[in-house]
Amino acid sequence: MRYVSVVGGGIAGLLTAWALSRRGVRVTVFEQGPLPNPHCSSFDEHRIIRHAYGAMPAYARLMPGAFSLWDRLWGDIFPAGQQRGYLETGLTYVLRGDNGWYDITAQSLDELGVAYGDVPLDAVPGRYPMLNCDGVTRVVETGGAGVLFPSIIMTALVAALPGMGVQFVPSCKISAVNADAGEVVANGERHRADAVVVAAGAWVDRLVPALKGIAVPSRQAVVYLAPPSDLASAWATAPAIITRDFSGDIGSTYTLPPRQGMRLKVGDHLFSRRGDPDDDRVARSEDLEVLSAALPLVYRDFERYTVLERRACFYTVTEDERFIVRPTGDRTWVVSACSGHGFKLAPAMAEAVAQALTGERDAAGISAWAAPA
Repeated sequence: MRYVSVVGGGIAGLLTAWALSRRGVRVTVFEQGPLPNPHCSSFDEHRIIRHAYGAMPAYARLMPGAFSLWDRLWGDIFPAGQQRGYLETGLTYVLRGDNGWYDITAQSLDELGVAYGDVPLDAVPGRYPMLNCDGVTRVVETGGAGVLFPSIIMTALVAALPGMGVQFVPSCKISAVNADAGEVVANGERHRADAVVVAAGAWVDRLVPALKGIAVPSRQAVVYLAPPSDLASAWATAPAIITRDFSGDIGSTYTLPPRQGMRLKVGDHLFSRRGDPDDDRVARSEDLEVLSAALPLVYRDFERYTVLERRACFYTVTEDERFIVRPTGDRTWVVSACSGHGFKLAPAMAEAVAQALTGERDAAGISAWAAPA
């Protein structure tokens, strides 16, 4: 394998280019927008990375390898001692009820040797003064977790990859991929390679029609906030927070703290499974209906927070929230690893595809490995 075309300049495409270029493969990345593209599925201020995975413990087992690959990446894209892509903050789960989530999570964390522990409920208001504790039945602090900073990571990747031999074709119209020929049609011109990797995010089903109705574009919404001044210091040292309401009143929300110059961000884990990824990125009232109802139940005195921005984003969702990483045609791979938890595992997926393309790993088992039962 000497030359690979990568379609898509989000985190999956950029990391695939990185993994291949480290093996001496010549790579061209085709991207429909600028690089990095602020409209791509993976571009944002911050994302959670964690070992705790609830009912999907097989993904938890992939996390140690993913952490190791992130560490390898830092050495390639940041000056020595100046890693800015990850901050270990820990992750706190705020539970209302339980459906077996705690036991299966504790079992997988024990298996991985990751520390965790309960916060006594009477100690929660002092340790987490921002929380609304009504109905809270358990608070669990977990290690092996923190915050990734996608905008920093992707910008650094775009800056570093040309020095590794990667070529970019930004702002191009990608009209077709011939999966059997290893051919990409961009701006009306045909580009032939030994292989193609399609990592097109929310647009993937337009280039790989077999994924239509399987990897479904989903319009999601988040809000960026300024906390009230008396809670600013608590938020400045806060971990990432996930709430799980098994009674069904709140659902699942996630919160990224305002660390390393980023804003406080909250979102929910309810997939819309609708929308056109070419649409704007301003969240509308219907996008935020569930989240807006949940936040006053999650955070005390939420009316005192200032909403700085309401933002929509798009990513793909599969029915079982598992990844699609597999060959399609004779000379093409498709990488659709998202469903709201793909960024943290992106280097592991990229490494697997690079290994398959260079003959280091049997391609036959990768699809099942990326979508474990």
